[in-house]
Amino acid sequence: MKRLFSCLLVMMALMMVGTHSQAQAKIGYISLQELIVAMPEYKKANTDMAEHQKALQQQANDYQTEFQRKDSLYSADSTKWTPAMREVKRKELNEIYVKIVNFNQQAQQSIQQKEQELLAPIQQKAVQTTQAVAKENGYAYILSKEQLIAFPAADDVLPLVAKKLGLNLSAAPPAGAPAGTKRP
Repeated sequence: MKRLFSCLLVMMALMMVGTHSQAQAKIGYISLQELIVAMPEYKKANTDMAEHQKALQQQANDYQTEFQRKDSLYSADSTKWTPAMREVKRKELNEIYVKIVNFNQQAQQSIQQKEQELLAPIQQKAVQTTQAVAKENGYAYILSKEQLIAFPAADDVLPLVAKKLGLNLSAAPPAGAPAGTKRP
């Protein structure tokens, strides 16, 4: 009888602890996009990306100009050349064309690589700060706002994370908004 009573008592205690711990789980959400766009590091990364893209575009334009110049010369003068000379010039044009195609592919890869290189530390900082705020404020879970359909404003941890980072969200445009608009 004592055993049965002890087992019942232990089971009831375990059930109360389990129920109590489930009731304590707080769930919050955040828009990492809005947070990242508001960070000063993002503005610098965006400027660096624009400069990188501009340099690549200038190189692509130079290749294109060279191709057009040589193509114009070929079109204008090919009738005066020997068949061997036409073949040499045609190969030159093909080489430049291949160079342009390869450069465009490499430029796309370079842009993606540069974007990852610049944004990875910013994203990491945003996630780590969000995790710290969640821990400090007793949140068991932080979900991505972009994945939610309905959410109460009280569970948005963006203002808490922004405060911890020293950001003024009212001065930053929401993600995807033009630079001249302000956050409500």
